[in-house]
Order: sequence, then structure tokens, then C-alpha cells
Amino acid sequence: MPLTKEQKQEIIRKYGKSGSDSGSTEVQVAILTERINELASHFETHKGDHHSRSGLLKMVGKRRRLLEYLQSEDIERYRKIVEELHLRK
Repeated sequence: MPLTKEQKQEIIRKYGKSGSDSGSTEVQVAILTERINELASHFETHKGDHHSRSGLLKMVGKRRRLLEYLQSEDIERYRKIVEELHLRK
């Protein structure tokens, strides 16, 4: 279920400032969003997996905090990442 190296590299290339920029807020949000989407599909078949559900909630909270930080720092970057990832904010 974890993201492969190739998937992460593609996300970093798409949302990062350079090919090795894995720490910027946009990249972190994009990686968390991809992991959240994968877990959401996992729960369609495994409804009783409550342990993974708690991990999902932690990831959603971390993404929300990162988005709040980005919104307070640079509203244009925030709007761009929300638009690209199709988040409801």
C-alpha cells in the first residue's frame, strides 16, 4: 500500500521546486493526498480495518495543518495546490 519510489519521484517532479525537493509544503501535501486517496479505496473493501483508519485520520490532520500553514504564508501557492489536487478547501 505505500507509495512506490517512482510515484513519489513523479509527485516531487510535479509539485517540487527541483527534482530533489521533497520537503516543500506543496510536495508534502501532494504525497499525503496520494496516500489518503489510496487508503480511502482500501476502506471500500476492508470496512473493519479500524487500525488503519486511525492512521488515515492522522494523515488528514497533518495535511490540514500543512494547508493552514501554507495559507498563512503564501495564499497564491495555497490556492494553486488546492486547485491542482482538487481539495475542497
